[in-house]
Amino acid sequence: MILDTDLKAQLAQYLELMEGDVLLKVSAGSDDTSRDMMELVDELATMSSRIKVETTELERTPSFSVNRVGEDTGITFAGIPLGHEFTSLVLALLQVSGRAPKEDQKLIDQAKNLEGKHHFVTYVSLSCQNCPVVVQALNVLSVLNPNITHTMIDGATFKEEAESNNIMAVPTVFLNGESFGGGRMSLEEILAKLGSAPDASEFENKDPYDVLVVGGGPASASAAIYAARKGIRTGIVAERFGGQVNDTAGIENFISVKRTEGPKFAANLEEHVKDYDIDVMNLQRATGLERKQDFVEIELENGASLKGKSVVLSTGARWRKIGVPGEDEFRNKGVAYCPHCDGPLFEGKDVSVIGGGNSGVEAAIDLAGIVNHVTVLEFSSELKADSVLQERLHSLPNVTVLTNAKTTEITGEDNVNGLTYIDRETETEQHIELEGVFVQIGLLPNTDWLGDSVERNKFGEIVVDRHGATNVPGVFAAGDCTDDPNKQIIISMGSGANTALNAFDYLIRN
Repeated sequence: MILDTDLKAQLAQYLELMEGDVLLKVSAGSDDTSRDMMELVDELATMSSRIKVETTELERTPSFSVNRVGEDTGITFAGIPLGHEFTSLVLALLQVSGRAPKEDQKLIDQAKNLEGKHHFVTYVSLSCQNCPVVVQALNVLSVLNPNITHTMIDGATFKEEAESNNIMAVPTVFLNGESFGGGRMSLEEILAKLGSAPDASEFENKDPYDVLVVGGGPASASAAIYAARKGIRTGIVAERFGGQVNDTAGIENFISVKRTEGPKFAANLEEHVKDYDIDVMNLQRATGLERKQDFVEIELENGASLKGKSVVLSTGARWRKIGVPGEDEFRNKGVAYCPHCDGPLFEGKDVSVIGGGNSGVEAAIDLAGIVNHVTVLEFSSELKADSVLQERLHSLPNVTVLTNAKTTEITGEDNVNGLTYIDRETETEQHIELEGVFVQIGLLPNTDWLGDSVERNKFGEIVVDRHGATNVPGVFAAGDCTDDPNKQIIISMGSGANTALNAFDYLIRN
């Protein structure tokens, strides 16, 4: 049985929301995946009288397309959309049936007005938590615009095709046969890449904010909500709403929520922010900060500027690079930073994990169940991960741990073929032949754009006091971009609330 009892019960409720008939055109062979796919579509058809099934020949087998009756809608699933992609299938059924996508009307209008033929293909892994965001956004475009098509391809089912296209990270998107982008992309971000982004003119007449929050992660959302609840003019300007939480697989330490996933958590943050009168300016990169008389001015990459009577900096952090030759050259060609997303693409291969902290050891444990062999390299003389993780790691037969190992180069031709390191005990150079390198050595604050405008420590973290205040009057900071020693979602959110309250106090007193 493809769908278990609980999943079928949930699905039955969703299928009742269908508003019109849907035709699934199925291209199947005699292989096991085709048989499983046929079982899935037949099961869907038995659960709703609105779903019909028709066999045909599509570009790829096994695959099926989701269509309005008498019309090719342009949505195709190559492989079986289960795992994280099951939601993508459900939404496709609902939206093709006529149920309106839950998107801002401005984005819907932009999608409908796109001109030209756009044929998208997305390579995914069913274990990737970022892939459904891209798949669902491109499916929405296909539903809204008859000149747009989208095919989701499961890289594990079409392994030879994925390898021939040099797919070593997911999601990877092609447009009309050419590389379009990789990683998590929302509908808004995709439309921006297609030339439908707001320009500087949209910011020209914005009045100064009482509190202007820079950043889009948990600290930013918390700060903005706390500020807006005071009834003051509040804005958020963010490069990517949700921040690094979007790239987090599982969250199990947010008290009162036993477990959730990063993308879902980020979506909940955005939904909560939108409940308040907060001006959200997404996909805007800040490039400078300057104190000018009564205001703090934030310059944007698009040439515009925004003013705030007070500002909360909460730009978060990003994966730290090791900074060796080959790292940038082979990114997404064997060098990866997300084992949950990209791990399945290295099935049966030899890989390494650089970093012996909790994230590195957890990555190695996850990868050991997929790949042929994992080599963990730790610069120090011992691993830094929790003892329970180390015990689990050392129990795995296909894992080697190298301590006192200083990575000096990632080698390769078209893709990664090895890693060179120095044994710090013997001072000898060693080389390992492998096909993947997963970098897990912590975080780097997103503060380079500030230059000397606010005080930062030697790690680039913004220096704050217990009120979240920086050395610049009216400028506060919160979350992972600060010198707070503990980088956790729940701490960032508390930090955001604290700075917003203190920013409000600053406004009252000044």
